[in-house]
Amino acid sequence: MSDIRHSLLRRDALSAAKEVLYHLDIYFSSQLQSAPLPIVDKGPVELLEEFVFQRLNSLQELQLLEIMCNYFQEQTKDSVRQIIFSSLFSPQGNKADDSRMSLLGKLVSMAVAVCRIPVLECAASWLQRTPVVYCVRLARALVDDYCCLVPGSVQTLKQIFSASPRFCCQFITSVTALYDLASDDLIPPLDLLEMIVNWIFEDPRLILITFLNTPIAANLPVGFLELTPLTGLIRWCVKAPLAYRRKKKPSLSNGHVAPKVTKDSGGMDRDSHLLYSKLHLSVLQVLMMLQVHLTEKNLYGRLGLILFDHMVPLVEEINRLADELNPLNASQEIELSLDRLAQALQVAMASGALLCTRDDLRTLCSRLPHNNLLQLVISGPVQQSPHAALPPGFYPHIHTPPLGYGAVPAHPAAHPALPTHPGHTFISGMTFPFRPIR
Repeated sequence: MSDIRHSLLRRDALSAAKEVLYHLDIYFSSQLQSAPLPIVDKGPVELLEEFVFQRLNSLQELQLLEIMCNYFQEQTKDSVRQIIFSSLFSPQGNKADDSRMSLLGKLVSMAVAVCRIPVLECAASWLQRTPVVYCVRLARALVDDYCCLVPGSVQTLKQIFSASPRFCCQFITSVTALYDLASDDLIPPLDLLEMIVNWIFEDPRLILITFLNTPIAANLPVGFLELTPLTGLIRWCVKAPLAYRRKKKPSLSNGHVAPKVTKDSGGMDRDSHLLYSKLHLSVLQVLMMLQVHLTEKNLYGRLGLILFDHMVPLVEEINRLADELNPLNASQEIELSLDRLAQALQVAMASGALLCTRDDLRTLCSRLPHNNLLQLVISGPVQQSPHAALPPGFYPHIHTPPLGYGAVPAHPAAHPALPTHPGHTFISGMTFPFRPIR
């Protein structure tokens, strides 16, 4: 590599960067002939950091991005593409990582704009094997470019749904990790929300692509993106009513609520409300699909795609938000949030996506405000699971709940204005009077 370095030093910055890519292509192509998974040596990484990430001005960087896009498009061997992409953009834990991530964001953004599918496929693999702290940086760059900076540019991002569903799946997972609704700044932009909801509503299996096409071990690595965005999407649906209410909460002056409050100061706007309702329905539909897929992969009862440990902070956040908001002014939002939580928990446990005991669930939800639907889920009748993979004491798989205990209504929680009704125990032979809903 030292001879190559001396040769590169005699070239201008853009020519040297192009030459590095040329040498990497030759180097890894020859290595792949002798080893299916060649190790990226220190030498190539040092050349990249010196001649690609540190010497280019803005115009040269733009030219290099075009060269990279064309290279990945023209390289016919996917294995070569993947290892060169990895050697270029895998974080090394040094000061060059900022430049590396900046260039990656611009490259993927350009690939979206000109629909370079090989680049998007490489980026999907990168997202799958890279720590989540870097994945959210790439997600942030794309959201800034297509949802924030230029009005209407989200239409370009929408088109990758058909071009690279695998990248879309990983992008959704990254975005839900980025926008966790922990603060007003971390509520997803409306354009982004609408795009993701429409993607999933059109094809719910989109969010299972990584899970369905990846060899999976029972123990998943910590600190990386999850196999599906389900946990993040459940967080969106459940927290949204409370997060939007917090965002539009009347300002305080000397400890007192401001006397003049606009009519729509509480709760989310109608467009956002409908989008989250639509998303909640899609998430429940995907959860119901999972039992078949988990069984096919021999993972039913062995792999929880929704980790119980990730539900704990979600419930704690709901409890904190409910306490923070005045229950007298936010009762509808609290009720809607808990209804959605109850539905998601029941369907996730029934399908085998969430593995926990009934006692775990009771402990988890014990501090939440009272909710009829949630009470049915955590203390309803126990049905013995017919599935041998689940040990005794785990929440059973329920195809049809017993009469009087239908914890998931025909329509998912979407209308906070609807009155709630207490649950009734079904007793055979007792008449049940009809009472019309007013």
